[in-house]
Amino acid sequence: MPGEEVISINIPAGVGEGMQVNVSGKGNAAERGGLPGDLLIVIEEIEDQFLKRDGHNLLYDLYISIPDAALGTSVEIPTVDGKAKVKIDAGTQAGKVLRLKGKGLPQLNSHFKGDLLININVWTPQTLTSDEKKILEKLKTSDNFKPHPGKGDKSFFEKMKEYFN
Repeated sequence: MPGEEVISINIPAGVGEGMQVNVSGKGNAAERGGLPGDLLIVIEEIEDQFLKRDGHNLLYDLYISIPDAALGTSVEIPTVDGKAKVKIDAGTQAGKVLRLKGKGLPQLNSHFKGDLLININVWTPQTLTSDEKKILEKLKTSDNFKPHPGKGDKSFFEKMKEYFN
């Protein structure tokens, strides 16, 4: 006669979508008193609201204001085990990627952990008050606020090539 049993299982760190966990002897009972089969558990991940998985790395889109990008700031970033405080340097450009080493996901049966990659986005307001428009009009004519890509500035593709090499 079939019965129910509640069992606890240990999901190892580093498992991902579609992987299977095998629990020996906890499957269906065999016919004629044979040994029960194995219970196969297929892992389904629930997507996080802020962090996106990319293998063992986690990706986070950070939005900062124009003043924060120009002046610098400190922000809290969500991680899998809490929050991390990150310093944004003055003059940070949109598209810059910051890396928090070892703040990603663990690799199965290993001590290796991926990284948390933070993509900096500079938020541009879609509507402005008349005072904000006046301030920006003054700044618009300043030579310092005109784009001056330097020799040390790398394109997005150069940054990605450098990251993966």
